[in-house]
Amino acid sequence: MVQPLAEVFGHVVSDQSEDAIRYRSRRLCPFNNKVPNCTKDKAKNPLGVCSILHDGAPAITCPIRFRESWLIADDAASFFFDEGVAWSSLIEVRLNDANGKSAGNIDVVLVAYDDSGRVFDFGALEIQAVYISGNVREPFEYYMSDPKAHAQMDWSDQPNYPRPDYLSSSRKRLAPQLLFKGGILHSWRKKCAVALNRGFFNTLPPLTKVDKSKADIAWLVYDLDLVTVDGQSTYKLTKMDEVFTEFEPALLSITTAAPGKMTDFVRLLQERLDEQLETPPANKTIETPF
Repeated sequence: MVQPLAEVFGHVVSDQSEDAIRYRSRRLCPFNNKVPNCTKDKAKNPLGVCSILHDGAPAITCPIRFRESWLIADDAASFFFDEGVAWSSLIEVRLNDANGKSAGNIDVVLVAYDDSGRVFDFGALEIQAVYISGNVREPFEYYMSDPKAHAQMDWSDQPNYPRPDYLSSSRKRLAPQLLFKGGILHSWRKKCAVALNRGFFNTLPPLTKVDKSKADIAWLVYDLDLVTVDGQSTYKLTKMDEVFTEFEPALLSITTAAPGKMTDFVRLLQERLDEQLETPPANKTIETPF
């Protein structure tokens, strides 16, 4: 792929419709952001990249992108609550530990309530977009300077070509989320759901599946399907799979690094030791100044 961008301000980069031009010119977000405009990275000059292309498929890089039609809320609710239960969703809810210190904000909390509007159950939905390695702002700004001419731009020979960094996304984002926020919720015996891209999920270590009735976590796996609406290509958020796991085995699997061979490490130690022994210390005798 020579064009690294898949969607900008909610539209395929090749989309030159009036709607796409309006969203680009006004920096708008069509995916239920807290305000009408895109606020990613910078409020005044937002980085309006919703997804990038990698190996011919889009990878979602903005968590707000997962809010399309609030499909993720419906899917999470079907895991948290019995059918027919009245529920609503709250975004960015702070979660404190026993000392009153923040363990972070929960992306979406789904609350079940009775006829009097009283909360009687809840579940936490975490959204895991993917980190990017390389520089995505430069191709974004180049594209925005002339979206029609640069829709098929060749960015392949530029330095720091943007790519999804799945390893950092799991170690720096997903694992801490499960460890801190997930640990508190699990101690309360409350369920969690994690919404993530299929490409991201496929890089995770194998997870031991259990029946839905025994699960603590639902892994909601989505992809962006390229469809045609009114003659215009667009990406549609589509659930590809749902995987049910228990909390502790899933946390152990994700936070435990796959060990390499100890012989390789010993070989490295030997090489470093040999270099040290072969190089004499840089000690110099200072002549007596008197």
